[in-house]
Amino acid sequence: MTIKTCLPPVAETRTPQFVPPSGACDAHCHIFGPAAKYPYAPDRSYTPPDAPLERFKELQKTLGLERAVLVNASCHGTDNTVILDAISQSEGQYRGVANVDGSFSDKDLELLDKGGIRGVRFNFVQHLGGTPSLDLFAQIVDRIKAFNWHVVLHFDASDLLEFNQLLHTLPVPFVIDHMGRVPTGAGLDQKPFQRLLELAQHENCWVKICGAERISSSGPPFTDAVPFAQALVKVCEDRILWGTDWPHPNIKKYMPNDGDLVDLIPLILPDQALQRKILVENPDRLYKFGL
Repeated sequence: MTIKTCLPPVAETRTPQFVPPSGACDAHCHIFGPAAKYPYAPDRSYTPPDAPLERFKELQKTLGLERAVLVNASCHGTDNTVILDAISQSEGQYRGVANVDGSFSDKDLELLDKGGIRGVRFNFVQHLGGTPSLDLFAQIVDRIKAFNWHVVLHFDASDLLEFNQLLHTLPVPFVIDHMGRVPTGAGLDQKPFQRLLELAQHENCWVKICGAERISSSGPPFTDAVPFAQALVKVCEDRILWGTDWPHPNIKKYMPNDGDLVDLIPLILPDQALQRKILVENPDRLYKFGL
């Protein structure tokens, strides 16, 4: 299998005009490497440019963000050390989402929990290997109930239709990444997005209104994603999260400037109370920053 190389993030992030509220959280971002210290998995499907913790801290300062949820990307396999080390240095400001498989014992999961992990992620998207073993998926989901964790689901738009019944029966909270990767060019009435709007009203369903650069059909500054995010906020504002997705692995066309992504926030959320709910209160509730 050919291992593709990802584009790097932009060299200089501009300071956004929008100033996030105190305690604002980037609820979807990654730390990559450095590979010399945190090697990438040999069976990975892509190689990212190193995007280490030091650079992420600089990004947060530029964007005015204080907290973060570090999602361990598939290129690190099931070795979660890179995010555990970052969480341990954050003085309580970071939480994490891990990659696990059937080899993890209950003790392993307990150690992850103590290290600040609050959920596990499964990739269903075709470019990362497609649907995982559903038997293993069910086993892992059953085991994380004891820790009050949630499961994060990285779907292609078509998966929202294919796995609709499964999602309605999950026994733990679940988070849909990147607005379900629905293409904006297909419109608000497209079946996958309408299904997502229905699903978002389920009490266990959370949705990340990030990934504007992934679903946009028009390109920067990705404002065509705004109506999709607004529609999701309208049906489940108490279970909406926002994130940058820095450093944007596997972007094929338009590498975003994260300052532009932050400036989409007031377009989606013009109300200050709603900004605080989605940037501060919702992630605090799901990721237990206050505990």
